[in-house]
Amino acid sequence: MDIHLSYLVDLVCWIKDIVVAVTRENMEAMKQIIQKYQHKRISLIEAGVTRHRSIFNGLKALAEGQSNSNLSKPEVVIIHDAVRPFVEEDVLLKVVVAAKEHGAAGAIRPLVSTVISPSADGSLDHSLDRAKHRASEMPQAFLFDVIYEAYQQCSDYDLEFGTECLQLALKYCHTKAKLVEGSPDLWKVTYKRDLYAAESIIKERISREICVVMNKKEDTDHVGHLLEEMLKIELNDVKVTPGTLCHTGRDVQHIIFEQCYNFVCVNDTTSDFQETQKLLSMLEKSNLSTLYSVVVVSVHFLDFELTPLCQTMEKLLQIRELAKKVKERNILLCGLLICCSQDKQKLQESLRQGAIIIAALIKERNSGLIGQLLVA
Repeated sequence: MDIHLSYLVDLVCWIKDIVVAVTRENMEAMKQIIQKYQHKRISLIEAGVTRHRSIFNGLKALAEGQSNSNLSKPEVVIIHDAVRPFVEEDVLLKVVVAAKEHGAAGAIRPLVSTVISPSADGSLDHSLDRAKHRASEMPQAFLFDVIYEAYQQCSDYDLEFGTECLQLALKYCHTKAKLVEGSPDLWKVTYKRDLYAAESIIKERISREICVVMNKKEDTDHVGHLLEEMLKIELNDVKVTPGTLCHTGRDVQHIIFEQCYNFVCVNDTTSDFQETQKLLSMLEKSNLSTLYSVVVVSVHFLDFELTPLCQTMEKLLQIRELAKKVKERNILLCGLLICCSQDKQKLQESLRQGAIIIAALIKERNSGLIGQLLVA
């Protein structure tokens, strides 16, 4: 199996093992990645010189087992490309269910360009009606015995120049694959420019939920809830979840377990970082930030008319050292000071500006703003 999505073992509980085909020169680097991100149930095998030879090596590892692993032959095997990182669980489930019934199944997508056949002199020979054809995508799933037998029978020419696993199952095992409509997210990260698109998709996905953590003190409870409502207005496509830092931290621990990567910690008006430090401690222990960066916005309320800003700046600038420390754990910490005016209109405007700033910090995830104290 040519699979890079090792996080699937954690998110899709019914996947038992993932076998990754890796070139010899990249084997140590892959081992370090598995160790760094604490991936479980990942087995590495040496890749072949072609796509089909890599897949065959993975199938042999599952069929024969390995003395230093717990691999065993599965009923159904999923084959997927490392360059398609955004496959969803429902697509995986659909191809597996179809494969159990039909012996083989694969995801397909409509063609976005017309396929043409050129003649020997470089002229147009003919074109295909794209309404009648589909693009073959990954993932594909097979009854293990079907695809393993197909690879055992296929020719050297197939192993060297072939690309379509479903065709091998049809050619050598007479198994007609069931075609399943795939999602638009099955596109391939092929060129350097695709990395920017992939980064944008990841940022969008992990920005879908924000946890607003409040210490439930009287002086911040009211404005904290107002800020929460402002966030819901400014980010109407994002789920805003309230949480509290109780003695056991159960509320926030549950949210962390659900893999929320964005936290707004509302501190009291004395500008103390105590609540933020509690949250950061929980995040560090959770290892949530090992795969993706976690954004934490430490919010502090202050009435500028009653307390001059200069009197609190020295204390608030402690955030720089705190942010530098947690950056090593891939936690991006920023500070936000909101004017907590007695004037309701001014308070509403400050909270609205604060919500806009928070939204930008979470969506952009700009490491250049780590440790900065922003003022709304």
